[in-house]
Amino acid sequence: MSHRPAQLDLSALLALRHLEWRVRAVMEGVRVGLHRSPFAGSSVEFSEYRPYTNGDDIRHLDWRVLARSDRYYLRKHEEETNLLAWLVVDASRSMQFGSIEGVTKSEYANTLVATLAWFLHEQRDIPGLARFHRGLADVIPPQTRPGHLRRILATLEQPADGADTDLGASIRALARLARRRSLVIVVSDFLTQEESWSGPMAELAMAGHDVRALQILDPAEPGLESLAHAMRWEDLETGRTLYVDPTRSRPSYRQKFSAHADAVRYACERAAVPLMTVLTNQPLDRVLLSFLRQRPPLGRLRGLHGR
Repeated sequence: MSHRPAQLDLSALLALRHLEWRVRAVMEGVRVGLHRSPFAGSSVEFSEYRPYTNGDDIRHLDWRVLARSDRYYLRKHEEETNLLAWLVVDASRSMQFGSIEGVTKSEYANTLVATLAWFLHEQRDIPGLARFHRGLADVIPPQTRPGHLRRILATLEQPADGADTDLGASIRALARLARRRSLVIVVSDFLTQEESWSGPMAELAMAGHDVRALQILDPAEPGLESLAHAMRWEDLETGRTLYVDPTRSRPSYRQKFSAHADAVRYACERAAVPLMTVLTNQPLDRVLLSFLRQRPPLGRLRGLHGR
């Protein structure tokens, strides 16, 4: 029988003052729904299978065998290693947008990333954090020092106030920092020209890193659905104001947004980077479960500490 996590009220969740409180609430839903995770368990060299018995650690279940045969087997390994992970988060002002009361892209993304960091830490993996706008900022490399996770959470509580976005420069800077092969998760609205970042992202993946993209969008952004009346809008990054009549602008806007979404998707496909697009009205715990059930990190097959 499958267990489904209870749906969390997003507005109430994001109204919680401390990020750690939000993370603990989301993790409760994740734990209920997570039977197996491709992030759980890593090794330098695979040894053998053995059947699951009561009391075994379910983190070592082989989910591929379970999917094929509906039988529970554990993977035994010769040497355990830790996964290095970089969580790279957009801190530009465009992330402050939110058409849902109390829910901005920034608050949603920060809670999502904080929960991912918490999850990886619980798995004895090593998360690091880097926020970006014009370049990298607030860099916290993956490490195992006491208080490391709380430092990540404290950094994620800072406002997204970067003037504009240069994702390409940020990825190039990260490539210089990530000297060991790592899982790299880029979290952004990707509302910037793909030509500026598609090359650096492809180079990062070609260097052996397992790169993933999480696109965070507000439900109003793909089609201006929530806008009923003409009004003036301010560009959060440039400060420029623009008069928008949704009745007249919607068809053209939808066409341009769709073209941009296709360009982002194609750029990720060319770089062999899995892309997951998330709207901020989606329950955080279920988004995380879907993300964790994507294909396993490549580094898990051979370990992540050597080239």
